[in-house]
Order: sequence, then C-alpha cells, then structure tokens
Amino acid sequence: MNQRFRITRSMQENNAEPSISLDECKDYFAAKPDFAYSRVFTVKGPESNMSIDGDFWMWKQGDVEIPFRLYMGDLYVAISNEAVVPKMIEIATELQADIVEG
Repeated sequence: MNQRFRITRSMQENNAEPSISLDECKDYFAAKPDFAYSRVFTVKGPESNMSIDGDFWMWKQGDVEIPFRLYMGDLYVAISNEAVVPKMIEIATELQADIVEG
C-alpha cells in the first residue's frame, strides 16, 4: 500500500502565506521540465477507469507518471516508489514547506 504525504505550510506559525496557491504552483512547476499540468487524473484499473478532477502536476519518472495534487492549499503525493521521496523533499524545500504523512 502506498503512503500519502502532504507538503504544507499550515504548521508554520510565522509564515505570511500559510497555504500553497494555484498560481504559485503554476509558476513553480512551469520551471520544471519533467512536470506537466493536468486538470484530470485518470486511474486505470483492470476492468474500469476512474477520473478525478483537480489540479495535478504529473511528474514523469521513466514510464510512470506520479501525480502531485494541489488540494485546499497543500500538495499531496503518494509514495509509490522510493524515487518519489527525494523529489518530494526537493519540492517542499523549494516551496519552504513541511512534509507530513497523511
């Protein structure tokens, strides 16, 4: 089972901008050539597909795309393989945010 993590500023008491905005994410990820924006994330199963609307930045890791989703001022990512961990830490550091599980 995948662990889910949240990149957030909500725990920082003295931060003037406690949430991560859509515009901030668009600017940030535009400078990252291995990310692509998507308004829909589709999960493909053996017998059906499920589409989720939202704001997603898809990270291309080999043949796999890993979604980073902006939801209510935080970025969420599931750790499906170990390669995601350093990318998640890089993003949190550059956005001056914390990482929490859940």
